Amino acid sequence: MATSKVKSSDQALQTTLTLLQDLLGSMQQTDFAVRLWDGSTWRPDEESQEPVRFTIVLQHPGALRKMFLPPNDLTLGEAYIYNDFDIEGDIEAVFPLADHFMDNRWGKMEQVRFGKRLLSLPNTGQTRPGDAAAKLRGTPHSKERDRQAVAYHYNRSNDFYALWLDARMVYSCAYFKSTDDDLDKAQEQKLEYICRKLRLQPGERLLDIGCGWGGLVIYAAQHYGVEAYGITLSEPQVELAQKRIEEAGLTGKCKVEVRDYREVTEANSFDKIVSVGMFEHVGESLLPTYFKQAWQLLRPGGVFLNHGIASDSFDAAKAKTSFVNHYVFPDGELLPISSTLRAAETSGFEVRDVESLREHYMLTLRHWVQRLEVHAEEARKLTNDVTYRVWRLYMSGSAHGFHTGSNNIYQTLLAKPDRGDSSLPLTRADWYR
Repeated sequence: MATSKVKSSDQALQTTLTLLQDLLGSMQQTDFAVRLWDGSTWRPDEESQEPVRFTIVLQHPGALRKMFLPPNDLTLGEAYIYNDFDIEGDIEAVFPLADHFMDNRWGKMEQVRFGKRLLSLPNTGQTRPGDAAAKLRGTPHSKERDRQAVAYHYNRSNDFYALWLDARMVYSCAYFKSTDDDLDKAQEQKLEYICRKLRLQPGERLLDIGCGWGGLVIYAAQHYGVEAYGITLSEPQVELAQKRIEEAGLTGKCKVEVRDYREVTEANSFDKIVSVGMFEHVGESLLPTYFKQAWQLLRPGGVFLNHGIASDSFDAAKAKTSFVNHYVFPDGELLPISSTLRAAETSGFEVRDVESLREHYMLTLRHWVQRLEVHAEEARKLTNDVTYRVWRLYMSGSAHGFHTGSNNIYQTLLAKPDRGDSSLPLTRADWYR
């Protein structure tokens, strides 16, 4: 038996080495290494003197089988979060390899050529819990299902998020005036920038749709004297936000509640509306509902700032089977900015400004990943190893997406003119004073 196991292990080793050569040997990128379960190392160019930016660690003889059968991003992502392989070093630098693999469509010949060898590897691996992926019930984007989707992502420990977010716990794209800005400074600059874009005035009523842990409503009340009302579907977020509001002495100026945006019924009751990082949960079919609701809640002469991620390559069918849909943002949809603007205009809004903050989100995500990695052990204790790996993978992959331009993020300022009067100045000078 011992001899048979050694022979089988040797075969798996040789098969793995030939697969690595065929799959990755032709890559122009050579700044990485692969370490096998026996401690040996493979590099695409053995003569290369280029420093290794990251190392892919195959944890067992069946690792490549778990990674590439079937060949899609869900399979690859699950192999990482369940520790069939690990990534040491700069995890963002791995994604050009993943892009090469995913973009290189497997025809029938490739499926046969690679599939037979992958199937010859042992079907071993780590235990995979059945409750890690999202399992939502009901009609997509119904109120109840949206609550489930938000709870799946956000109802982790508040302490987990506090490990790697800024002091205000702002879970959205920061605003960098310099790449040297630290995360706390960049997030404060983002809050200030949003308040300036909204041109908040003392005594105005502000609605924050998807307010998170209350960072913006607190900042707006403190610095601009508004009456701020925030809504979210996450109970842990509301609990911490209300605590922070009380600690800041703003109980009479701020309020945060668990409430769906479709359940806010006070027509023409808000001077300004803002939505930051919530729009991705709305869904294309609900765009008319979302913008019509904002239009009805906003007073004539008011403005609505919508801040959300966009993608020109969104494929609804493909998104449903993606790693992100299963383990990060179930039912999330990244739509083209053109779809957003069309829906806003159809609802009556006038588009006054559209700004891309793509590079800012790349920098934000890199800060988050770095801070998460520094607190890896604490993160695992507060949640578990799978959760730590999911967040490390999705945030570094998102940073890569914003770096390459496959994803973008836009702040769109929408006006509800009062019989043609937008109440807006002729220039943006006050935003940059």
